[in-house]
Amino acid sequence: MKPIFFTIISLFVLCSCAQTQQPNLKIPAGDPKPVANEAVATFAQGCFWHTEIVFQSLVGVRDAVSGYAGGTTVNPSYEEVSSGKTGHAETVQVYYDPSKISYPTLVAAYFASMDPTTLNKQGNDVGTEYRSVAFYRNESEKKIIEAEISRINASKKYKNKVVTEVVPFKNFYKAEDYHQEYILNNPGNSYVQNVSIPDFLHFKKEFKGNFKP
Repeated sequence: MKPIFFTIISLFVLCSCAQTQQPNLKIPAGDPKPVANEAVATFAQGCFWHTEIVFQSLVGVRDAVSGYAGGTTVNPSYEEVSSGKTGHAETVQVYYDPSKISYPTLVAAYFASMDPTTLNKQGNDVGTEYRSVAFYRNESEKKIIEAEISRINASKKYKNKVVTEVVPFKNFYKAEDYHQEYILNNPGNSYVQNVSIPDFLHFKKEFKGNFKP
């Protein structure tokens, strides 16, 4: 999450709007308790604060954990990943119940909650650590991801082609504790109020999924 600077007037206006909207917004939270017979999916799509609540909002998802994947550095720190030198992207590990939500639905939600045509960029967040990556664990998942990419490209929804990387899953490193449930725990943060929450509300309005109450 790269810093966003506002004028004093803009801050006042934005904060005022946020105060009227916040009480009506339910931010989903994950459940850290382990659950048997669940599956795991891994996605990167820019800021992991945003990605976390996208998946946690869906029925069937127990938790989405923020972390780093796709690079070579072992157990990287946020500062190291932000340097762009580790090869890692901000990523979430999604723990879900396949009997309640399917992998194709997760993939559809993933692509619906970002612009998959911007290379190394989502909104104001720029750098390889913000690139979109769909990690697959088997050939079935790979085919599902590739089929969704083909569908999006054929739909002409975007002017440009999808640039999301489709790569085999190797390692996931959990991010620092202060990144977990960040939006829930830091609702007054300017990035959260002016980027993360609006993006999430747009996704929730547009995606035809089964959302938690």
